[in-house]
Amino acid sequence: MPDTTQTRSSRDAVLPDDVTDPLLWRAAYDVAAAHEPDEEGRCPSLLCGHQSAPCEPMVNARRAMRLARAGTSAGRGSEPRETPARRARDRRAAA
Repeated sequence: MPDTTQTRSSRDAVLPDDVTDPLLWRAAYDVAAAHEPDEEGRCPSLLCGHQSAPCEPMVNARRAMRLARAGTSAGRGSEPRETPARRARDRRAAA
């Protein structure tokens, strides 16, 4: 039977001390590693079609890594958003 075990780059990465969600941080780290720009500044992932860096998955991975850490915000100008489910629940409560 072939070995289907994959080694992820996050296995060797040292978690920062302030990480509050290790699973999110490691998953985002793996995405960021897969979309690391090449020497020409383009994403090597076939998913991104060699577009200029940073590609959307890289931007989202960096954001997720920040969110996984304590005391850090998601980014400039990011405000907590109200989810559609919460809005519907608030409307029902007001009725």
